[in-house]
Amino acid sequence: MTYDFDELIDRHCTESAKWHRYDRDVLPMWVADMDFRSPEPVIQALRERVDHGVFGYGTEPPKLREVVVDRLADLYDWQVSSEDLIFVPGVVTGFNLACWAVTSPADGVLMQTPAYPPILDAPPNARLAPDGMELTRQPDGRYTVDFAALGEAITERTRIFILCNPQNPVGRVFQRDELERMAAICLRHNIVICSDEIHCDLVFQGKRHLPIASLDPEIASQTITLMAPSKTYNMAGLHCSVAIVQNPELRASLKAARVGLVPDVNIMGYVAALAAYRDGQPWLDHLLTYLESNLDYLVQAVDDLPGINMARPEATHLGWLDCRHAGIPGNPHRFFLQEAKVALNDGSTFGKGGEGFVRLNFGCPRATLVEALDRIQSALSTLR
Repeated sequence: MTYDFDELIDRHCTESAKWHRYDRDVLPMWVADMDFRSPEPVIQALRERVDHGVFGYGTEPPKLREVVVDRLADLYDWQVSSEDLIFVPGVVTGFNLACWAVTSPADGVLMQTPAYPPILDAPPNARLAPDGMELTRQPDGRYTVDFAALGEAITERTRIFILCNPQNPVGRVFQRDELERMAAICLRHNIVICSDEIHCDLVFQGKRHLPIASLDPEIASQTITLMAPSKTYNMAGLHCSVAIVQNPELRASLKAARVGLVPDVNIMGYVAALAAYRDGQPWLDHLLTYLESNLDYLVQAVDDLPGINMARPEATHLGWLDCRHAGIPGNPHRFFLQEAKVALNDGSTFGKGGEGFVRLNFGCPRATLVEALDRIQSALSTLR
């Protein structure tokens, strides 16, 4: 099968959040969905389901649990049972649900910033307090965990830690020793780990994703892991994710918290998830090659942008650009939107440590990436 990731697909007429937020002359490089067609097996499975013509109340496909269980075993040597899986309509839904399930009002949520904005929104959504600590940015732009600061951020009220791995927006894939130390701190303080691992399949060469719950049964018993095919196969709008919860009591709490509030996954989401996980690997292999080539281009182009730098992300399709030394007046997001007509994510929305940064989505055809970077270069040249 031929995979044409260079194809320019017009999304203006498809009610796309990415392409509708800004005026038509703005190039959207912000929200983390890609501008590629989903795998053909996913499209074909959805087409066949539509052709059936009846869309009553649905249930999960019989083989979906088996496919997910086998996938976790094959990729991570992580042995889970089908009973450990809870399907939910989104990872954001999942970590908000986890906050409701394991806390009481005024309890605390431990987070690492800069962080995906919906993670920052989770504590107030559940009437909880944020217990934050900032990741440490090294001189080369790579981020690490200050474990002393992590421990100091924990208070008597802290009940849950929302971990993001691979980390959004900085692109880290945390290694075994880092995960073990974070887990040990949480176990010592009896803190539930809710691990957002939605980008686990988008890991670049030389790195390997390791689910924190796969490290040890004791860690697994205190962890809710959230994964999804949505980012991987560019089908976020179909809303299907899975929570892996090996502790029966914790699993029961999560299920109880959703009653009457969080619906089941919709029929199309289930169909797409099964097709993607079962038949989408060839597409994903080619996608990763294309994304890494885009990343090579991005890193080289950023080197030529005066005053801007970035560390090479180890995963995701998101570049985290440091604009603090570019001489940009005011907010760099606003500057690039107004002067370059390029929409990036505003780093200040990612919490402490995000000020002066922007996030760029390079999950797009190369021509789109080239045009965006040319516009950014031209806008910066006006500052000289």
